[in-house]
Amino acid sequence: MKIKMKTLICIVLAIFFVIPLTLNAQTSRAKIPDYSTTDRKDIPVEYTWKIEDIYSTPGEWQKDKEQFMQMIDRIDEMAVDWTASAQKTLAMMQFRDELLKKNFRLFSYASHQNNADLGNPTFQALKGEIQAVGVKARTKLAFIDADILKLGPETFGGYVKAEPGLKPYVFKFEDVFKQAKHVLPPDQQQIASMTGLFAGTAGTASGILNNVELPTPEITFSDGNKVVLNYANYAKYRESKNRADRELAMQTYWENHKKFANTFAVLLDGEMKQHLFNARVHKYRDCLEAALYDDNIDSAVFHNLIKYTRENLEPFHRYWALKKELLGLDKFKYADVYASSVESVDKQYTYDEAKAIILKAFQPLGKEYTEIVRQAFDSRWIDVYPNKGKQQGAYSGGVYGVHPYIKMNYDGSYYNVSTLAHELGHAMHTYLAGKTQPFATSGYTTFVAEIASTFNENLLMQYLLKYEKDDLFKLFILDNFIQQIKGSLYRQVQFAEFELAMHREVEADRTLTPQWLDQKYLELARFYYGHDKGVVEVGDYIRDEWASVPHFYRNYYVYTYSTGMIASMALSDMVLNGKQPEREKYLAFLKAGGSGYPLDTLKLAGVDMNTPVPYQAAFKRIDELVSEMEKIAARLKKKNTKPTNYTN
Repeated sequence: MKIKMKTLICIVLAIFFVIPLTLNAQTSRAKIPDYSTTDRKDIPVEYTWKIEDIYSTPGEWQKDKEQFMQMIDRIDEMAVDWTASAQKTLAMMQFRDELLKKNFRLFSYASHQNNADLGNPTFQALKGEIQAVGVKARTKLAFIDADILKLGPETFGGYVKAEPGLKPYVFKFEDVFKQAKHVLPPDQQQIASMTGLFAGTAGTASGILNNVELPTPEITFSDGNKVVLNYANYAKYRESKNRADRELAMQTYWENHKKFANTFAVLLDGEMKQHLFNARVHKYRDCLEAALYDDNIDSAVFHNLIKYTRENLEPFHRYWALKKELLGLDKFKYADVYASSVESVDKQYTYDEAKAIILKAFQPLGKEYTEIVRQAFDSRWIDVYPNKGKQQGAYSGGVYGVHPYIKMNYDGSYYNVSTLAHELGHAMHTYLAGKTQPFATSGYTTFVAEIASTFNENLLMQYLLKYEKDDLFKLFILDNFIQQIKGSLYRQVQFAEFELAMHREVEADRTLTPQWLDQKYLELARFYYGHDKGVVEVGDYIRDEWASVPHFYRNYYVYTYSTGMIASMALSDMVLNGKQPEREKYLAFLKAGGSGYPLDTLKLAGVDMNTPVPYQAAFKRIDELVSEMEKIAARLKKKNTKPTNYTN
C-alpha cells in the first residue's frame, strides 16, 4: 500500500519581487541580519517557526508516540472481518486515518526540528524513532489493499449506498481496484513494506555529506579576500561581479565534490536500485511506470515533456546570447549563468519589505487568499534565517489539522524573496486542501505540487511588468523571470532526462559509476546549454554537479517542476485575463487536494497536459518574453544605458 507523505520539499530557482513605487536603480542595500554561524537556540524567536503548534515539548511528542504505538497494536484487532459490512469498513478506514494523521504529525515535528539543526542528536534520534515505528505501522496495514480487491467494486458500491460516511474513501477504493495487478498478497506486501526501514537512507546520507561533513575549501578572491567555500556562500559567489571570482568559486566547489565522487555514486546507485526493486516486485514495466502509475499518468507525458523541450531550446539559447551581450562578454561560460544581466538594479529586502510586497502582489487572488498569507506571517508559520547546522534551501511541509510550515534561509536577495512567495504557494495549496477536504483526500500528488508555487511567481512577474515604467527595471524583471524558467523548466527537464538515464542504466542490471555519471551529466548539460553550438561553454568541472542534487533521491520528482511551470503559466494567464469565475476555478483546484487524479483535476481548472496545447503556449510565451527583453535591451543601448557594472 502506498502512503503519500504530505511534507513537500522543494528547492527552487525563482523570480524576485519589489515595491514598484519606491525602488530605483540607486536603491541602497538593506541591512539583513546574519545568523548563519549562530547556534539554533540563540536565534530570536520571532524568526523561528512555531513548532510548539505541533507539540509543545519533545516530552509531549514522546507521549503521543506511545499512543501511536498502542494504536499500532490495535491494527490486528481492527483487521478481523473489516470488510464484512459497511459499518466495519468505515470503522477501519477512520481508524487508519487517525493512525496516519498521528504518524504524519509525529514525523513532521521530528523532521522540521532536525532540519532546523542537523547537528542536534536529540532530533536525529526522534526522526529515527518515528521512521522505524512508521515502518511497523505501514507493514501491519499491508493487508488493506489486498482486502479491498477481494471486496470488489460492486460490493463496495453497495456499502457506499448503505453508509454515506464511506464517500470520502471512494477515490481510494477505486484507485486500488485500478491497480489490481500491482497489489501484492498480504505476506509479500509486508515484506516489501519493510524496505521502509532503510528507505531514504541514501538521500539522508547524501544530504549530511553535502550540508555538514563535506570539507570546505578555502579560496582567495581577486580582492585578496579569503573565504571558506560552503554551499551557502557558493550560491552567493557564483553571482560575483568579477568573472574570475565567480569562475573560481564554481570550479573550486565542484572539483571539491569530485574528491567524493565514489561515495556520491554509491549513494545514487543504491537509491536507483531501490526504485528498481519496488518496480519489479510490484510488476511494473519499469521504474518510470511505477513512479507515474499511482497518479494515473501515462509515461508519454514524461517523454513528451523532454521531446517538446528539446525542440524548443531556441528561445533559451537566444536568452544566453542576449545575456552575453548585456554582460559585455566575448564568450559566454557556464560560470556566467548566475550573474545578473542587470546588476545595476541592486537591492536587498528586509523580511518586512518582502512580506509587504507579497501581500500586495497576491491581491488578484482575493481577500480569502491574502488573509491566510497574512496569518502565515503573523502566526510564525515560517522559519526565516539560516543558522548554524540548518539544512540548506527551502521547503513547505503541511501538518493536517495544524498548519503548513515553511523553512527559509532568507538573505534579503531577490532570489530569496521570490523563494518565499514560491513556498507560500505550496503552503496555501496545502492549507486550502486541508481545510476543504477530509484527511483521506487532502494530500495532493507531486505532479501538481509545483503548480501553486510557480503560479505565484507568474502572478508577481505580471504584476510588476504592469506597474513598472522604467526600462532598466523591466529588463531586470524579465531577466529574473527567465532565470526562474531556466531553473524550473529547462534545467529540471535536463535533470529529468539524466534521471531517466540513471534508471535505465540500473534497469539494464548495470552499476552507476562516477565515470558514467560524469559523462552522462556533462553530455546533457552541454546539449541543453548549446555548448557545441557556441552558445554556452560548459566546462569539464560541471560534470560533478549531479552529486549535490537532492531531488534525484525523490524518484521521478524533478519533472514535476517543469510540468508545474507549464500548467501554472496557463492558469495564471487565465486568472489575470479573466474575472471572478476564473479565479474561483483556480481556487477550487487548490481546494480539491487529492480528491481526483492530477490530470483530471487540472482539466477541471482548464489545462489538459495530455495534449501539446499547454506546452506550445508555454514555449510561445517564453519566446515572447525573450523578444521583449531584446527590445528593451536595444532601447537601453540606444540611450547608452549600461545594465551592468561587472568585471569581465
